Amino acid sequence: MSSPIAPAAAAPEEKLVFVSSCKLPMPWATFELHAFYDEVSGKEHLALTLGDVGNGEAVLGRVHSECLTGDALFSQRCDCGAQLEAALKKIAKEGRGVLFYLRQEGRGIGLLNKIRAYHLQDQGADTVEANERLGFPADMRRYTIVLPMLAHLKITSLRLMTNNPRKVKALEDSGITVAERIALIANHNPFNIGYLGTKARKLGHLLPGLAKTEEKPEKVPLDAHDNE
Repeated sequence: MSSPIAPAAAAPEEKLVFVSSCKLPMPWATFELHAFYDEVSGKEHLALTLGDVGNGEAVLGRVHSECLTGDALFSQRCDCGAQLEAALKKIAKEGRGVLFYLRQEGRGIGLLNKIRAYHLQDQGADTVEANERLGFPADMRRYTIVLPMLAHLKITSLRLMTNNPRKVKALEDSGITVAERIALIANHNPFNIGYLGTKARKLGHLLPGLAKTEEKPEKVPLDAHDNE
């Protein structure tokens, strides 16, 4: 296996600037899409808003880190794509909310390293062990990225959709007010049940009944359509 590629997410700090915004019709509602550029890492980050999010009241929100395989390629190895869709549906149903889409693939290690980690998982490592074998911490994501986005949108408090208490703490430690945590359970399936168990056991995610589920390589039937 070739050496891991150092992720751009390892940048010591961020300097986000607002670029532009536009209407984005989606299946559930027409959101406002806001684009931001990080002058330190060169990455683009997004915020999707619906309704008046800057009126001072706590905003239903999701801080979602990019997962190309789950969000765009419908991978069943994780629950990311399903959580993304579920969060947008909840915001649309409420008529007001925000979703931050952060370019922090693979819990911050980058897409190519994530594929390398998947290869190690295919051989029996769990999701935390795979990252560590590549020389990375289990989670490298930075949530200070959200601060200038919140300030631009005039959001002062979030009702956060997440199963991850560490995310709540990281946001609060960054100076972000989390008024409420709302569970976001989605797409538990035979391909990701062990992965979710590892997140519950080793990363503290609040996933009832899954903490004892071990992560093992999934044997894919010959006629299966999922090729991961």
